[in-house]
Amino acid sequence: MYEIEDRGGAIALMIASLLFLGTWPAIMTLLERRGRLPQHTYLDYSITNLMAAVLIALTFGQIGDSKPNQPNFFTQLSQDNWPSVLFAMAGGIVLSLGNLSTQYAWAYVGLSVTEVITCSVTVVIGTTMNYFLDGKINKADILFPGVGCFLIAVFLGSAVHSSNAADNKEKLSSCSSNKLGNACVLGDYKNDNNEPNKVGTHLVDIASVAKSESSCASKPKTENSKAGTAEYLLELEKRRSIKVFGSNMFVGLSIVFFASICFSLFSPAFNLATNDQWKTLKEGVPHLVVYTAFFYFSVSCFVLAIALNIWLLYRPILGIPKSSFKAYIHDWNGRKWALLAGLLCGFGNGFQFMGGQAAGYAAADAVQALPLVSTFWGVALFGEYRKSSKKTYILLTCMLLMFIVAVAILMASSGHRKS
Repeated sequence: MYEIEDRGGAIALMIASLLFLGTWPAIMTLLERRGRLPQHTYLDYSITNLMAAVLIALTFGQIGDSKPNQPNFFTQLSQDNWPSVLFAMAGGIVLSLGNLSTQYAWAYVGLSVTEVITCSVTVVIGTTMNYFLDGKINKADILFPGVGCFLIAVFLGSAVHSSNAADNKEKLSSCSSNKLGNACVLGDYKNDNNEPNKVGTHLVDIASVAKSESSCASKPKTENSKAGTAEYLLELEKRRSIKVFGSNMFVGLSIVFFASICFSLFSPAFNLATNDQWKTLKEGVPHLVVYTAFFYFSVSCFVLAIALNIWLLYRPILGIPKSSFKAYIHDWNGRKWALLAGLLCGFGNGFQFMGGQAAGYAAADAVQALPLVSTFWGVALFGEYRKSSKKTYILLTCMLLMFIVAVAILMASSGHRKS
């Protein structure tokens, strides 16, 4: 098996992981905004996500001769290491639940703020657990200030979201001087039953927007509307697969925090699978190598994702239209991008674990600064924060700078695990 020998190699893997894990959510969000059902997208994603783990196991896991304490992938498949296998599979299950949840959270809360919240909880809980599981091999005087910087960036991210939401309300209210513009902001526009929505709780129902004869509704569609304008926001809602206008704000936040807890647990579970800190293996049985653990981790992630998404085809949630397995098979619109997202996530997770095995999983959690990358894609692809206020731009810049500092500090804390 191939083993990372130095800290430089481990950090290089973490940087690659950061780029991959920050990019695949943007691809998934792009497909949802184009109207592809999230069940179809996630089924495609799950296939290539597993393929990445298999490729890593068959290449890096088989390089070189098998050693008694570091067996190759095929050798380890037949060994009595089921306690560690179960830890790896448990990590895959919680990651699958977290990823499945975030594809809905991106629509309700937005790409940037979803990534900021989930990553903050992961750093606070997951990194702290990994620090103690790793026998404190990371430099605590560097590691925990890095965690603190990350949390500062989280608060800045929340401020960015709040400021940008206020900007969007102002755009919608100035969209026209008639009833529609105020309805988008205050939620007092009447729904299909001619009943007013509650002020401050809901946004206008998109069906009502479509029926309105206001000046906003008569303007060009998203393709011709400039990003950041009220027309763009309204037309985006008409096209996307997950309708968010008219939803309660706590629905999205609940999904985000559920995903956050899942993400904070998968890395410590993988750590236990590869290092057996709780001494669950029989004497003489070697620990799971990172490639074998990642294979089992990805298999459980794949099985749960396929089962849940096939069920969601026929019993969708949050108002998403019903589908079928036959409809999924024939849906080639955006499939190549969903498959690419699965590869990026699979290799991103694999590189994170490979780097963590060498430098410590607490330092490898520096990839949780992936909102730095996701925010870039959010601005470049989706026009997030376009035409926003000066206050929003200042907060956004401060958040990104703090993320850069947090990544640098957490990577500087990396130690080297003794064989």
